[in-house]
Amino acid sequence: MRNWIVGVVVLGGLAVAPWLGAYPVFLMKLMCFALFACSLDLLLGYVGLLSFGHAAFFGGAAFIAGSAMRDHGWPPEVALLLGTGVGAALGLIFGLFAIRRKGIYFAMVTLAFAQMLFFFCVQAPFTGGEDGLQGVPRGRLFGVLPLDNDLTLYFVILSITAVVFLFLGRVIHSPFGRILTALRENEARTISLGYDVDRFKLLAFVLSAAIAGLAGAMKTLVLGFATLSDVHWSLSGTVILMTLIGGLGTRLGPVVGAVIVVVLESRLAAFGGWLADVTQIAWFQGLGESVSVLTGVMFVACVLLFKRGIVGECAQWLERRRRVQALGAARPAQHDAVRTGLAEGQGG
Repeated sequence: MRNWIVGVVVLGGLAVAPWLGAYPVFLMKLMCFALFACSLDLLLGYVGLLSFGHAAFFGGAAFIAGSAMRDHGWPPEVALLLGTGVGAALGLIFGLFAIRRKGIYFAMVTLAFAQMLFFFCVQAPFTGGEDGLQGVPRGRLFGVLPLDNDLTLYFVILSITAVVFLFLGRVIHSPFGRILTALRENEARTISLGYDVDRFKLLAFVLSAAIAGLAGAMKTLVLGFATLSDVHWSLSGTVILMTLIGGLGTRLGPVVGAVIVVVLESRLAAFGGWLADVTQIAWFQGLGESVSVLTGVMFVACVLLFKRGIVGECAQWLERRRRVQALGAARPAQHDAVRTGLAEGQGG
């Protein structure tokens, strides 16, 4: 019940945010990366598989969807479906080779395939190489709704994000999701119960890759371009950082982590300039160049102080508080029962 309340409040806040002065394009970028982080959390937080190749699904879909819209005139809804399919197909190819590996070996196989795709994108003519894929038109949704207006596109992206978020929640709490959690907790016991663990891992990997592909296609639609940084291995590290900062295996954790990292990357330079003007300290002018250092410090702090991530620690604190309150309410009832028993004994 509490998750539904939080979800409704967040959705309502996002629905009115453009009228409160928030920049719609920036909010759409946040939603794309929040969806990207949620896709990784499905794999890492609920199955326990660390993938260093998720940027391949995100960036590969971004390039393919952008090329379909710009070079072939495909409508945006078809391009988004194409991006989702490209992510799923890449996930299937990667997964067939990587899924039987464990731990660091699984991570290295996914990284190797992702680097292969990166070098392909460097050489492929439709990606634009170092210049990237630029000038992607937004087009009309279903041939009717023009997406050139930022506010119109904002509500389309918000609707897609909300639907996918609800879908992920349904997957996590389904019997399929319970099996994935059992895999993470004790794979040997899951095998002993008769489940084909490799098949479940592959399904989860493909589903995660498909959602990452959708996020990449949405990002190209919103910003109108795709670059090699979208498919570079460093983006895989960034999305892992988002998930860890927010909290593994928590519905809102990846969203919170994505918001923190994207806001830092986008607004730290402006904040540094404001601090320089206020304090007259010139050092703050270069604060925007220290994003990697600051996110690294945040990661170390989370590992040392908030091992469950921000949302995970908050949830743990609320749970402890609920237990203390329940225990405090139970003690007077126990005392009353003891007094009643004593009184009855004396009366007898």
